[in-house]
Amino acid sequence: MIQAIIVDDEEKAIQSLTWELNRFANQLEIVETFTNPKTALVYLLDNPVDCIFLDIEMPAMDGFQFISKVRNKDQIAIVISTAYDQYGIQALKNEAVDYLLKPIDSEDLSNAIFKVLKFHAKAFNFNKLEKLVQEATAKTPDKKIILKADGKLIFLEVDDILFAESDGNYTTIFLADGQKILLTKKLKEIGELLPQEFFYRIHNSYIINMGQIKEFLQSDGYVILKSNHKIPVSRQKKSDFLDLF
Repeated sequence: MIQAIIVDDEEKAIQSLTWELNRFANQLEIVETFTNPKTALVYLLDNPVDCIFLDIEMPAMDGFQFISKVRNKDQIAIVISTAYDQYGIQALKNEAVDYLLKPIDSEDLSNAIFKVLKFHAKAFNFNKLEKLVQEATAKTPDKKIILKADGKLIFLEVDDILFAESDGNYTTIFLADGQKILLTKKLKEIGELLPQEFFYRIHNSYIINMGQIKEFLQSDGYVILKSNHKIPVSRQKKSDFLDLF
């Protein structure tokens, strides 16, 4: 059963969509509705859902701002509903599974529900594969690091990774071969995936591979990696960083 929420600043729009979604009660359950997107974000912190029906034009926060603040949004099917047709391309760029124009057509809604179910069927198989791989790699002495990006699993050795750089709700992984991997996760979440014996958060915006350090410029507060990347060390972290040696 798909568990969903509705986020729309108009109560009548919520009632109308809820009534329409009752036709799919054997496949989808509306567990909560919100007229304030900020309240919805607080709810999501402790209540994971499978699907969000989301309005775009809301006074407290627009729908795209809302999406940028949702954690683990790669695991949530987001269906955008709006009275304005100019948001279609932007909806796709924000990886919404579908885009519905108000008043919502019944056939369009049926198609959206099909896409939501398809999204989660694919996600289930993907997560199952990820779990199997993690169990397998955990049994070997040379553990690989597994990252999810662009709908695929990426397997990396520790030495493949130079550092990770934060950009708000996104993180870029810099690799030794010059490639970059953009992930829709905050740096804190990436840090939890990386083995602490090899990686250290040297700055609010950077996690480095300790094995890639070539120089530490103590007076300037920078480390130089073997790749010649120059990474700042925050004042708060400098003392703890020196204690590692």
